[in-house]
Amino acid sequence: MSSEWRASTWGEISKLEYGKAIRGYQEAKGKYPVYGTNGQIGWHDKSLSAQPGVIIGRKGAYRGIHYSDKPFFVIDTAFYLVPKNQINIKWAYYCLLTYDINRMDSGSAIPSTSREEFYKLPVKIPSLAEQQSIAGIVEPLDDRIALLRETNATLESIAQAIFKSWFIEFDAVKARQQGQEPQGMDAATAALFPDAFQDSELGPIPAGWEVGSVYDLAQYVNGAAYKAFEPNLEQKGLPIIKIAELKAGVTSQTAYSEVNMPSKYRIATRDILFSWSGNPDTSIDIFLWLHGDAWLNQHIFRVIPKVEQERSFVYLTLKTLKPVFSEIARNKQTTGLGHVTVSDLKCLKIIRPNNVLLQEWNKIIDPLLEQAFVMQQKIQTLASIRDTLLPRLISGRLRLPEAEAMAGEVGL
Repeated sequence: MSSEWRASTWGEISKLEYGKAIRGYQEAKGKYPVYGTNGQIGWHDKSLSAQPGVIIGRKGAYRGIHYSDKPFFVIDTAFYLVPKNQINIKWAYYCLLTYDINRMDSGSAIPSTSREEFYKLPVKIPSLAEQQSIAGIVEPLDDRIALLRETNATLESIAQAIFKSWFIEFDAVKARQQGQEPQGMDAATAALFPDAFQDSELGPIPAGWEVGSVYDLAQYVNGAAYKAFEPNLEQKGLPIIKIAELKAGVTSQTAYSEVNMPSKYRIATRDILFSWSGNPDTSIDIFLWLHGDAWLNQHIFRVIPKVEQERSFVYLTLKTLKPVFSEIARNKQTTGLGHVTVSDLKCLKIIRPNNVLLQEWNKIIDPLLEQAFVMQQKIQTLASIRDTLLPRLISGRLRLPEAEAMAGEVGL
């Protein structure tokens, strides 16, 4: 019974340990996952925790709560939870997901989680058996989400591998130049590639192809200033999309706006969004918007391909250049934040194939990206179910038999 749960605080039952600065984690092939404020960012051969545990974002506009099912390392943009008492660590993770740590700001120049405020947070502690039961209801949802994410990552990896082979490594052009048939490609598709190279400002490129800038591919519309939306927390109007929403979707913490803003700031399902400002390692990224109509906050570009038929090419070009964008932002980094500007997009050169080849590319890649998109929407649906269950389970408002019945309705 929830009335029998013990009232406590997170400071009473746990402490937050600082992560440590480390180099080379993204390239290292270690066995321990490395976490930062927004989640896993690489691997290393060392760990800070000898067991599974909870990681809590410390710095940045969006600070997440993450769980590692194996020993892990934490960099200095995050904390990790060390229990003082015997608790089920998975229950602790699910319990912490019901808090908004992004509102616990220490007041420093960069938004930062305050340990002092965290320690004051109230928590109701059920018995260990109940903690285990609660975790056992939610965990299957997470397992399904993880499986869908793996499948989704595989689909995107296939698309990116084909992009690299066709438009970066020029494998088919090299094969034809040597009088060979390109591997994994039918004769009709192979014939669309040239069999020679020509000189360009970027060096040899396939004959007949052109050099252009990233800026030439699309129109880049920056979002509006947050205050201009006159944000409300009553869910009146349309949600305002910040970097937090790009990563976590629209949540109960998302602000809304009823202001009639210019249409250029209104985004829709499947729009390409480019977060161009923030932490170079965790905030600079490219997304396909999964949800419905919404308003776009500043520090995010809405990317509108100048030719709609080049949409997949534009999206994968930007995704492929993500490490380059991160490095550009890192070189401009001040107080932990960096950015990519329109001037950078104009200077950054890419190679564009001919339109006939792009039409064939669309036939192959569009179904892959659409399947990945649908998979991502399923992930969001399951996450929404989990996030609906969690507060009621953690507070004791939803009894375990009722929660088990609800989980059964979604096939868990």
